[in-house]
Amino acid sequence: MIRSFLMSSAAILAVAAAPAFAQTDAASDEPAEIVVTAQKRSEKLQDIPLAVSVVGGDALVRQGALNIENAQYLVPTLNFRKSGTSINQSLYIRGVGTATFSLAGEPSISTVLDGVVLARAGEAFSDLVDIERIEVLRGPQGTLFGKNASAGVVNIVSKRPGDTLGGYAEGGWFFNNGNEYRVRGGIDLPISDQVRSRWTAFYGTYDGNIFNDAPGVNRRVNGYERYGVRGIIEANLTETVKLTLIGDWRKANDDCCAEVIGTQPTGVGALALAGISFAGDGTRVVRQNLVTRTEEESYGLSAQLDFEVGTHTLTSITAWRKYNNREIRDGDWVGGAYAGLNQLHDDGPQTGTTFSQELRLTSAADQTFSYVLGGFFSRAVTERTFTRTVIRCGAAPTEPLALVSCGSPGYPSETVSGSATFGSAFDNYALFGQGTINFSDRLRGIVGLRLTADQLSVFHSRVATPNVGGLPGINRNFDQGVYDTSSFGQNNGNAAASNGVPFQTSTSATNLSGKVGLQYDFSDDVMGYGSYTRGYKGPAYNIFFNLNPTGTNVIEAETGDSFEVGLKNTLFGGKLTLNLAAFYAKYKNFQANNPDLVAGVVVTRFTNAGDVSTRGVEMDFALRPVKDLNITGGLAYTDAHVDAFRAPPGAAVIPAGTPLGFAPKWKGSVGLDYRYRTGLPVDFALSGNVSTQSSQLSLFDASAAVRAAGTIKAYSLVDLQFAIVEKNDKFRLTFLVKNLFDTSFPAQITNGGPGGSFRYLIPREADRYFGVTGRVNF
Repeated sequence: MIRSFLMSSAAILAVAAAPAFAQTDAASDEPAEIVVTAQKRSEKLQDIPLAVSVVGGDALVRQGALNIENAQYLVPTLNFRKSGTSINQSLYIRGVGTATFSLAGEPSISTVLDGVVLARAGEAFSDLVDIERIEVLRGPQGTLFGKNASAGVVNIVSKRPGDTLGGYAEGGWFFNNGNEYRVRGGIDLPISDQVRSRWTAFYGTYDGNIFNDAPGVNRRVNGYERYGVRGIIEANLTETVKLTLIGDWRKANDDCCAEVIGTQPTGVGALALAGISFAGDGTRVVRQNLVTRTEEESYGLSAQLDFEVGTHTLTSITAWRKYNNREIRDGDWVGGAYAGLNQLHDDGPQTGTTFSQELRLTSAADQTFSYVLGGFFSRAVTERTFTRTVIRCGAAPTEPLALVSCGSPGYPSETVSGSATFGSAFDNYALFGQGTINFSDRLRGIVGLRLTADQLSVFHSRVATPNVGGLPGINRNFDQGVYDTSSFGQNNGNAAASNGVPFQTSTSATNLSGKVGLQYDFSDDVMGYGSYTRGYKGPAYNIFFNLNPTGTNVIEAETGDSFEVGLKNTLFGGKLTLNLAAFYAKYKNFQANNPDLVAGVVVTRFTNAGDVSTRGVEMDFALRPVKDLNITGGLAYTDAHVDAFRAPPGAAVIPAGTPLGFAPKWKGSVGLDYRYRTGLPVDFALSGNVSTQSSQLSLFDASAAVRAAGTIKAYSLVDLQFAIVEKNDKFRLTFLVKNLFDTSFPAQITNGGPGGSFRYLIPREADRYFGVTGRVNF
């Protein structure tokens, strides 16, 4: 029973966000059923009353996908906010996500890797290597997956060990937009009849897609070097007890992601960047004397025990993870320190550990009332030391305006810096349960509850040298002494009262959330469902480098009420699946970055932004008209916008109806995969994918002009692959082209560049490039 309970589809072939067909052998015309664990038990995708997109790991490999960022082109309801470093990136589902620089805030999209929740957003963006499938669960999933799943879940499942000795080796070269090399391999090593293991390793390096022409740099940037290993051991301890041990380690050195200046600066900024063509998202040159980069190391261990107890399965998952990240950033976006243009460099190493324990009891599915009951505990501790160093030398010459380096005669250079040490500790306790009541052979009811208790504590201390105010980006000393002497409106209090004792505060919250729904089988091939779900995300603080007394308030817990109806259709003997869903969700106390005022300057703060809502319809399909031909696709219409904005005192109000960031109204994809069987030693395969989306807001701002300048225009991408495949799949040689029509687009647009310019983040996929990969299976 345990083995069947934990089973997953062995080979899923998906090219788009759709119920993907599993691969079949040459003798079969029937597609295999897709099995998912979206409800904490193995179930057929078409049987669950929930909107889920499934992308097979093999399809990701054929598409040349590297991480979840690339998966957004295959799943219409999934979007990705790219940032200068991985810890500031975030996912969005149905237009809802959390963007924050605070280490005391959590994502709205939970990422789960082999049953273990990844507590920090940055941990989710590691390389996807040896992946069986990705399940994207749309809408609030907190009943079974916890508080940081208020907008959805991305569930990543690794390939599991096989019973026989075997494996694969794969290498790839990608070119025309900087050279990239990847090497990957995995092997199944059975230890005994009862113990199996799988070991994988990977290495990848990429030059980058942006050229940095600063003196002393003069090379491509926005690339990476990454490598890591993973091991999985499965042991049948007895006929009724199974143990799964998983360990992984990963290292990343990314010189990513420098922001290009896409619009014409004024004043000294124009002189400092003279010679660069400011072509919006067509810009591919930066001039930064500090290479923006991220240094990461992450590793972890998990142990899963599954006990068969009569008709039930008792599961325990114990996990410990370590996540270290160092952010190095050029914050002035020019090649030096100049009169009238300060040099600003950041260095922020961060460490984090997470321990989690889940215990759940799962009943058999074939009974009148089937259920999952469980308890969960996690503790996530993060600490960061962040240093900002500024070089300045006074105002720029005015008649005539000239570019003068700091340290030149008459412009003595002054270096000031601030260093802050801050941290957070999240403790989460939960009891949860979800059950299905079979009222008849066709009608079922779903009910679930989760009782959550959160405890959050934070600390912060900052020292500025010299202790001066008024310098953009560096406030005066901040600690308990300063905080105690401050009053409303005094951003820094009395710096002379500093006592060196870190400011500390804490909060706690409890919540009861859950789900109710109905599911009805209109026939053996058509199922309809409707559900109401209450989502919850716990309280937070805006703990970051520039904290001041007016920003120390608790950010209240976020709640969401979501309604969803859907129809799942399996037609023509399983050759076509067509799924439809409609949804509406309203979020109160929405946690988001929004404009705030500090010392009269508009900055971004993590706050309760007010009330927002999202509604829309989704369609996905998978068609196999004949053997070896798969056509898959999806389409989503999403209207996510502000209902009532909560502005900080003195800040402008973002009007009701303003779209949420990274929420295109229309997004879709269509993919095709065809294998031509020649009857000779080799076959030929042709695959392709088209993804398209309407415009989306990147700058969430009160100014209509700023929002217009920060809007990412609509774009479409076309990818093609051609492969030579050994008839028994012993080897595969694939040639691919990404972004066939060389469509340029930005992943993010931000204001605040030198001389009033706008900054653009350009992803690798914004240029056409080519690749060749070879894979040998043994």
